[in-house]
Amino acid sequence: MKIAFFYKSDEVLELLEGYFPDNEVSFLNEKLGENSIDKLKEFEILSVFVDSEVSKDIIDSLPNLKFITTRSTGYDHIDYKYAESKGIKVSNVPVYGSSTVAEFTFALLLNLSRKIIEASRQLKEGGDFEVFEKFEGFDLDGKTLGVIGTGKIGKNVIRIAKAFNMKVLAFDTYPDVNFAKENNFEYQNFDEVISQSDIITLHTPYTKENHHLLNKENILKMKKGVYIINTARGELVDIDALLSGINDGIIGGVGMDVLEGERNFKKGDRISILDKHNVIITPHIAFYSKEAMMRIMQTTVENIKSFIDGKPINLVK
Repeated sequence: MKIAFFYKSDEVLELLEGYFPDNEVSFLNEKLGENSIDKLKEFEILSVFVDSEVSKDIIDSLPNLKFITTRSTGYDHIDYKYAESKGIKVSNVPVYGSSTVAEFTFALLLNLSRKIIEASRQLKEGGDFEVFEKFEGFDLDGKTLGVIGTGKIGKNVIRIAKAFNMKVLAFDTYPDVNFAKENNFEYQNFDEVISQSDIITLHTPYTKENHHLLNKENILKMKKGVYIINTARGELVDIDALLSGINDGIIGGVGMDVLEGERNFKKGDRISILDKHNVIITPHIAFYSKEAMMRIMQTTVENIKSFIDGKPINLVK
């Protein structure tokens, strides 16, 4: 079979060498788009990441396509229902970085709570050790953390929070009552969680139903000075409402690794929230550790081999 990987690195080449000896494998150092179509007419398998949108039009343009495997847990960048209607299988990587993303969540939170980036910047720009007063932070110990979504990542976030002696409130449409008992936290409804939490962190998959889960109406229900962390999907947060919440003093700080419309964000683009001193935005790197990348590629290889063998695994639903 002809397999196209939209990703290229020496590590990937080394890992894949010898895995598909009877198949034609190509690497494209770009994201999938309309400009790629002419190169892919003969390909039967695509391996993509979240920056590649596999739309209905792209699917229709690839007559030989039989299988799509995304190197991510989320798959909202793929029109998977349309793919299924055409007999095309779609797989993901259900587990690869639950601890990786959870650790990054606290990296964002600790940088905000202790103003680490600001303090380091002022010293590098010629400051001294006599200006500590403006970098007063706050302890996580005793604070209430609201966790929205208690899948594998959310659960690891809760475990870390407990090590900081934080009180945890959680919301999930399918609460894990046993896990809550084992880790001494409470599930409450969404409004109760966001209104009582000092810090709110998002760990839920994106669906059309939870688009702009954090919006103007919900932000008005939050504690004054609340901190918001999003390492899930940018579309969960209405960025204009978030900016208004910051300007109105409701939101004390924001840490985001994702941004609505990030696939279309180009070098040099500016949005107002980037200029806020109490906002940290990183370019979707929470998943990106050496260990997580190896797990992603290993699972992707297993997905492809299983499909070729006629026994596809990790199919999305």
